[in-house]
Amino acid sequence: MQYLLRIKIIQLVLPLLLLSAAGSAQLREQINLPDHDDKNFHFGIYLAANRAHFNFTHHPTFMNQDSIAVIEGLNSTGINLGWLVNLRLSNHLDLKTYPLNLVFTEKVLQYRLRYPNKPEGEDTIMQKKIQGITLTLPFHIKFSSDRINNFKVFMMAGGKIDYDLAANAGDKKAENLIKIKPFDYGVEAGLGFHFYFQYFVLTPELKISYGLNNLHARDANLKYSNTIDRINSRTVTFSLTVE
Repeated sequence: MQYLLRIKIIQLVLPLLLLSAAGSAQLREQINLPDHDDKNFHFGIYLAANRAHFNFTHHPTFMNQDSIAVIEGLNSTGINLGWLVNLRLSNHLDLKTYPLNLVFTEKVLQYRLRYPNKPEGEDTIMQKKIQGITLTLPFHIKFSSDRINNFKVFMMAGGKIDYDLAANAGDKKAENLIKIKPFDYGVEAGLGFHFYFQYFVLTPELKISYGLNNLHARDANLKYSNTIDRINSRTVTFSLTVE
């Protein structure tokens, strides 16, 4: 009899305990910065790591020479530092830009030589590193989901304009065997998430950038340059923004 009474008590109390726990969990789920998305402007600090390389096409000269066997564009790692400005257009639509945005990169072209000139310091594998310190001005349209508690997902797409402060297209030094123009423009697309904390919003984002301008200032008198026709930039960026 006592055993049956215990079972009845457990059957009555257990659902109450579960409902109480669920209610307490909902109370503890605090909505952080509830008015954040209603503001017309948001500002933030932007820090990112990038993986960049040059995408290129061979010049017809490449098929008529026998000194260079293979050319490759290698990936390298750089960093981005910037300041975010976000304009709210509607509940799910924003326009964002980074008016102060510096991108540091080092892109590498690797050559495999058939007949390296050892007295001139050449080897079978030669790498030409191109340093970049770029001021970039992107404009992105951001499409956001509904906010779920303290979380939101978004997609974005847009374009950019770049000016490379370290470009060497006008340099007449003979040792600069790959010369790069300073101006570039391109398209970008990405995916990100907003995490709402008590005092700030943290936004991780993954973005792909395609440069459309031909950056190569070709020199027909230099073997490392005359075998390449077009050079375009390609970058993958992972960023963290604090608003």
